[in-house]
Amino acid sequence: MRTPGTDKTPGRLLAVVLTAQFMAMLDIFIVNVAAPTIRTELDASGAQLQLVVAGYTIAYAVLLVAGARLGGLLGHGRAHLAGLALFTAASLACGLASGSGQLIAFRVIQGAGAAVMIPQVLSLIQRHFTGPARVRAIGAYSAVLAVGAAAGQVVGGVLVSADLFGAGWRPAFLVNVPIGLVLLVAGARVLPGEPRTTAARREARARGFDPVGLVVLAVGVTLLTVPLVLGQELGWPAWTWICLLACAVVLAGFVAYETRLAARGGAPLIAPRVLRLPGMAVASVRILLVMAANAGFLFTLTLHLQGGLGYTPLRAGLMCGPTAVAFGVVGLTWRRWPARLHRGMVPGGFVLVAVGNALIGLALRSGSGGGAALYTGFVLLGAGMALAFSPNLAGALADVRPQDAADASGVLVTVTQLGQVIGVATIGTLYLNRLGTPGPQGSGHALWVCSLALAGAACAGAAAGLVRRRTATHAG
Repeated sequence: MRTPGTDKTPGRLLAVVLTAQFMAMLDIFIVNVAAPTIRTELDASGAQLQLVVAGYTIAYAVLLVAGARLGGLLGHGRAHLAGLALFTAASLACGLASGSGQLIAFRVIQGAGAAVMIPQVLSLIQRHFTGPARVRAIGAYSAVLAVGAAAGQVVGGVLVSADLFGAGWRPAFLVNVPIGLVLLVAGARVLPGEPRTTAARREARARGFDPVGLVVLAVGVTLLTVPLVLGQELGWPAWTWICLLACAVVLAGFVAYETRLAARGGAPLIAPRVLRLPGMAVASVRILLVMAANAGFLFTLTLHLQGGLGYTPLRAGLMCGPTAVAFGVVGLTWRRWPARLHRGMVPGGFVLVAVGNALIGLALRSGSGGGAALYTGFVLLGAGMALAFSPNLAGALADVRPQDAADASGVLVTVTQLGQVIGVATIGTLYLNRLGTPGPQGSGHALWVCSLALAGAACAGAAAGLVRRRTATHAG
């Protein structure tokens, strides 16, 4: 493998890790589209189907911070390849599963592989790109997140509808295998080996793995994600609310433990100094909100288009195209815009998200096809999410030192994933609870209510930075 600083083709490094990121994003949304076919062919219960979809997400969210720390211990290139190998092998096992129990188990393993693989993407960008090149790389990263979400629905619709070789839903998983194998070969050539010098080994031992912190954080995230993912399907039984209350207690205990450990000179799982970096807290809140808005929008729009309007999975997926294109174009070009616009990009992006959601909800409210206003809303929504996410992420990482890259990446990727889980759970629940009379009009009304809720969340994101700025002004 190449050693740090000797890779003359950082573009190839970026291509490899972002393709892996894209594949992981595709997997989440492909399975959503394939879920009805999986249920029929495997005779899965509703709870089993939820676990097929959610097993990946839960394992991914719970293990993300641990995966980021593993990159700091083993080297980010090595950890990325290890996670990619596990993800690819688990994808093959999912595609060959003979029953719902096997599929659930392999989905959990697949999520664990993604949790090791994906945090290394931002860490590698942090360590191997600087200045404008880093900004461009982060822009490409954010574009991949959006395009992967929309493309997953389109690819899922194509694969399931095509019924390749009579395999039904299985190509939704097997498609990852050839991609993963190519990435493993390419990654072995271009990803840095980061050889473990004496100083590096000493630093890794000093940082340790913080097993107590890892267990406490894993318990806290599990208590949050499991009820959010399964609550609606099971009718929100009492245990889901107990878990959510316990989550707040456990996460507060995690923060207290990590702070005390750092004060004693120990090696916390997440260095408190990372959380205290200028703008990190506000950036995390904004990333949570924009990813929740993105996931909630895609989920409820798909329910309306397929369930309310009767569109095919492929047509419903293609409807998201303008949003993905706008996100990608703006995410890749915002750094070239006049400097005087940069300060207002993030709050302005949230305003566009609010307007876009309102237009989409208004256009579909009556149960009709939408018209020009709908596609205007799609474009505004995609452009707004790009402005709310990409400059925000770049700003949050600007002051992170290389030795803190793993911790910062773990925090931000975890926030990104939790935002998606929270968006689907909360907005999805709102949609289903507001879904009255079956048919286009009832579904359109439910979508309108969700659009207003998403617009309100976007307004909160726009206001978040204003509170911080005002506080800093008074302090000065």
